[in-house]
Amino acid sequence: MGQPEQRAEGAGPFTTRLTWRLPDGGTAVWESRTARRRGALAVRPPGAAESRRVRADAVAIGRLRRLGGIAAIAFVVGGALFATGAAVALFGSGDATECASIYFAGGLFFNTGGYAALLQVVNAPRRHSAGEARLTSRRWRWWSYEPMRVDWLSGFVLLVGTLVFGVNLLDSFLRGLSVQQVDRLIWVPDVVGCVLFLVSGHLGFVELRHGLPRVRARGLGWWIVAVNQFGSVLFMVSALAAYTRPATGTLVSADIANWGTFTGALCFSLAGALQLREHP
Repeated sequence: MGQPEQRAEGAGPFTTRLTWRLPDGGTAVWESRTARRRGALAVRPPGAAESRRVRADAVAIGRLRRLGGIAAIAFVVGGALFATGAAVALFGSGDATECASIYFAGGLFFNTGGYAALLQVVNAPRRHSAGEARLTSRRWRWWSYEPMRVDWLSGFVLLVGTLVFGVNLLDSFLRGLSVQQVDRLIWVPDVVGCVLFLVSGHLGFVELRHGLPRVRARGLGWWIVAVNQFGSVLFMVSALAAYTRPATGTLVSADIANWGTFTGALCFSLAGALQLREHP
């Protein structure tokens, strides 16, 4: 299997797909997301339909499955809690402390999901060496610094976004704040977190499209990233609508803010449910 790389694809400094020519005339294709989520290479014999061969060992496959499951369930539960908090604000008592408590619990699940997703990147099977069309697993790591990998960068930005949201959620328990303090301590972290979520989603599309402007609607991974990104857009709409006007002390639109959070959270829950099907 050890052959010189035939073609590298990606965007900017990021390589997201590599193709090797096999001795029998076929090809082996490594794709960043497929290797991380499935632990597999796509092997295409000459004149035959595409097939898949697992190239990671059992330890790596178990890691991918566990981390993927933890991330997926965390986002399902976190999204459901955020939707519940928004529903309480829309249809329930609307008590600020009750909503903040529900949102904070959801934020903890988002933190867990973000870190599990990054750990999946850190511990994904890697190419044994440049030019070899096979994957091997490494020892377990709790952290790595690999900013030139688009999957790592996307996961890291997502994790930071969940932590920034945590600042917003903690500050929402504060009472007796002035309008300026509310905007600075609650609204600004909310907007920054939304921007980071959008950046992470964009990097996810970069990983999937290999630098080409195309839609890969037949792939489960594409739908997961698309649904998450739509949820991030709705969160951003919600955040902008939650700005408190200094002149009046009222939100731009409380209804839009709550509905944006509600629908965006459901998108994250749906994407988490889809992730449960994307496993080795």
